[in-house]
Amino acid sequence: MRKICLTLPTNRACSATLSAIGEEADYAAKAFDVEAHLLILDSSPEDVFAVHARVIEGSNRAPNVVVHHLDEARQRAFLQRVIDHADVDNPDLVLDLMLPAALSYGACTNRAFLIGSALGCESVHRRDSDSSYQLLHGEPVFPIHHELTSLGRTGAEAADGVTVTELDPAHAHKPVVLVGSSFVGELSVDIGEIQQLDPEVYYDVVSLWAPVEWPEEKKRELVAESFRGDGTDPFTGDHSTLTIVDPMRVDMCNISFHQVHELVPLPPATNTIGSDYFLMHLVHDAALPGVLHNRNIVNFYTEERRTDSGFVAYQMRLTKFFLSMLYFNHVYDRMAAAGQSLLDGQDRVRPATIIEFARESAQLDRAENLQRLRVLDRAYRELGGRYAQFADILALRGKRLLDEAQRDIEDFALLIEAWGPLVRASKVIGVHPSDRHQ
Repeated sequence: MRKICLTLPTNRACSATLSAIGEEADYAAKAFDVEAHLLILDSSPEDVFAVHARVIEGSNRAPNVVVHHLDEARQRAFLQRVIDHADVDNPDLVLDLMLPAALSYGACTNRAFLIGSALGCESVHRRDSDSSYQLLHGEPVFPIHHELTSLGRTGAEAADGVTVTELDPAHAHKPVVLVGSSFVGELSVDIGEIQQLDPEVYYDVVSLWAPVEWPEEKKRELVAESFRGDGTDPFTGDHSTLTIVDPMRVDMCNISFHQVHELVPLPPATNTIGSDYFLMHLVHDAALPGVLHNRNIVNFYTEERRTDSGFVAYQMRLTKFFLSMLYFNHVYDRMAAAGQSLLDGQDRVRPATIIEFARESAQLDRAENLQRLRVLDRAYRELGGRYAQFADILALRGKRLLDEAQRDIEDFALLIEAWGPLVRASKVIGVHPSDRHQ
């Protein structure tokens, strides 16, 4: 029986989301005759973890749904066993990149990738704890419907399961490696207040993630569609497209991967939004088939973001995202130019090529990032209030943030190098000590 991994990383209370994703796992097992492994990677405080455990234990899951609720101690033990077996260089650093002390969107998903491989799962399907499902006639609309319809099939085979096919026949023999959609509701990045306060300052800030050489018109187009998801329209019926998926049309709260996640991990940068979006770009530039559907997830903000400490933490993650783009824009340009040469003879991504591009980018001059910090300083001071206070923090931490952004891309290259041995080791080690396969 085909095994799939439906995962929810969390570090906060989210009992309602846990119950809802359990129902999605039930739906998958019943509708598609799969063994659905529901993987909860829970970094919450002990009291919250205990509440989550009671929710999970009190649930009556469908046959062929297996729940794994792992705290950080169990995740660390698994990683240590895998790293030891893989015999990678810099094992202590690799462990830190896989389970850092600070928040990392890429690292938590990388752990899900490795554990999914250890469980023998063909695909990984990710959701977020600050989201919920849309309803149609009172019933939840589960994205996994489209994911399991198409993932792993060739483009030619997947054509009969979608509404529209836009895939060039030249790519029809390749496997569908990504199925995803977007979100409705609040902006994926908590900057709506900036737009309300001053639309031009909003443009100055958001445009910092574009390559500096882009013309003004192109930057304004990017800003206009950034972080908005698919608007606010409710779901009324299915529509899916077999295509080379545009990274701007999908979100990591509503995505699934086949094959590609076992070849290249996500950037493990800490305290950086957007650090988990790399594979979308890689799949697109390598011209690998995907399916874009419209079962959008509902995004909402947690109360923590409304606090002063939450505000500072989030703006710092946003700043680090902008600084990371010096490096990623270079990598994306190189990947776009490489095109299908990113793939080997079996239509699998070549990790060595991505390592080369990442290490190239680490040598870039920092002048562009110094300018980004100057723009942010001016923008936040114009906004005043708590934004001006954050500008004071940025002024003190600027040099350190520049160093961190460069080190993050260097760490990414190192992790890609270790990824193949880690994935192979995970399949031998299994999730628990008693799972070891010969």
